[in-house]
Amino acid sequence: MTTVRFLKPDGTLDKEVEGIAGQRLLDVAWAAREPLEGACEGVMACSTCHVIVDAGDFAKLPLASEEEEDLLDLAAYATRTSRLACQIILTDDMETLTVRIPQGARNWMGR
Repeated sequence: MTTVRFLKPDGTLDKEVEGIAGQRLLDVAWAAREPLEGACEGVMACSTCHVIVDAGDFAKLPLASEEEEDLLDLAAYATRTSRLACQIILTDDMETLTVRIPQGARNWMGR
């Protein structure tokens, strides 16, 4: 199990949920009703599931693919620790994963 912490854009805790190895962060977010759109259903046709990963947790992730890097170049409010939630797969090695949705992001869930 991985404890996933979703932070508000201001950095305060929004909610903490459990995810299991093999689960995409996007699916964990949807189950927790976090406002990640993921309109492409994880096939990397867009950048609507962009999250900013806590610097301490960023090193736990494998490197982004070239395709993901290209999509992040198009994402608004991207930072050095930005990733696409559809491309983050939880593993048994991850005890925690802390992410936040970028300030100013808007999507179908209205947040």
